[in-house]
Amino acid sequence: MLARVPVRKRALQNGAKSSFLFFLLGAVLLLGACKPSVSGTAPAAPPPRPFRIVGYVTQAVIAGTIPYDQITHINYAFLIPNADGTFEVLPNAWKLDDIVESAHQHGVQVLISVGGWGWDDQFEALAADPASRAVFVRELSAFVEQHNLDGADIDWEYPDPGESARNFVLLLRELRAALPEKQITAAVVSHGPTGDGIPAESFEILDFVNIMAYDGGTPHSPYALAETAFDYWLGRGLPAEKAVLGLPFYARPGDIPYRKLVAHDPQAARQDEIEYLGTTVNYNGIPTIQEKTRLAMERGAGVMIWTLEHDAEEDASLLAAIHAALSTTP
Repeated sequence: MLARVPVRKRALQNGAKSSFLFFLLGAVLLLGACKPSVSGTAPAAPPPRPFRIVGYVTQAVIAGTIPYDQITHINYAFLIPNADGTFEVLPNAWKLDDIVESAHQHGVQVLISVGGWGWDDQFEALAADPASRAVFVRELSAFVEQHNLDGADIDWEYPDPGESARNFVLLLRELRAALPEKQITAAVVSHGPTGDGIPAESFEILDFVNIMAYDGGTPHSPYALAETAFDYWLGRGLPAEKAVLGLPFYARPGDIPYRKLVAHDPQAARQDEIEYLGTTVNYNGIPTIQEKTRLAMERGAGVMIWTLEHDAEEDASLLAAIHAALSTTP
C-alpha cells in the first residue's frame, strides 16, 4: 500500500518537476537555436529570375531562318488597329501560323504585336470609347485563339499622361479579363515624360514590359541609355522580374540592319560606329550587346531584340553574343 503524500507536499514536488521539465525544454530549444545548419551555410538565396530573350520579327521574316533554339518569345509585328476597334487584315497570315507551329515545337511562345510606331491616334480613339474597346478586345481575343497564340503585345507606345493613360489601363484590364491564361505585354519608351503615360497600375496586369532603350541617346542607344531606362522604370515601381531591356540590331541614321554593316565591314562586329556608304552610323556591336545583357541579368529579367532578321550570322551574330554573355556571367 502506497503512503499518502500530503496535498501541499505533492504540489511542491509537482512544481519542482514542472520547473525542471521547463528548464530542460528551454535548454533544448536554446541549443537548437544555436546549432548551426546542416550545411553550415547561410539560408539559400532566392532562385534567379527567369531570363527572357524576346525577338521581334516582321512580316518580311523567312520563318525557316528564325533561331528558335536561342529565344524564349517571338513577337510578330504588326497587327494594325483601326479607330473603331477592328483590325486591318494581316497580310500572309499563313506565315504567322507556320512560325507558331515551329516555335511551339521548340517551346517558344509567340505573341502578336499590336500597333507599333505611328498608330497612336487609332489607339487614342478606340481606347476612349467603351464600345470600341469592347470590339478591340473581342476581335483581338478571337485572333489570338484562331492562330493558337500565347498572347498579345500592346505597342501603344505613346499614351499621354491623364485621360489617355487611364484609357490605356482600362484597355489592358478588359483584355486581361478576356484572356486570363494568355501573356499580355507592352512595349514602352526608355524614359522621360512620354513614359509617364504608362501608369504604374498597368504593371500588375502585364506579364512583362519591353523597354525600347533605343532610338535615343548620342550616339545611338549607348550603354548609358540602358542604365537610364532601368533607373526610370524600376524607380517607378516596375518589378525587376518584369523588366525586359530592348536591344537594337540596327544602326542610325538610316535604320540600317546590323547584318549589312558587317557585310560592308567585318570589323563592324566589334565596334559601335563605322562609316557606311559615306555616312557615320551608330549601333551596338558585340561588346556593347554583351555589356547590356549582363546589365539586364543584374537589374531585369531579359532582353528584347528589334529585330531578329537584322542579325548577322556565325561569329558576328549579336544573338550568339547574348548567349555567350549569359554563359560566362557568374
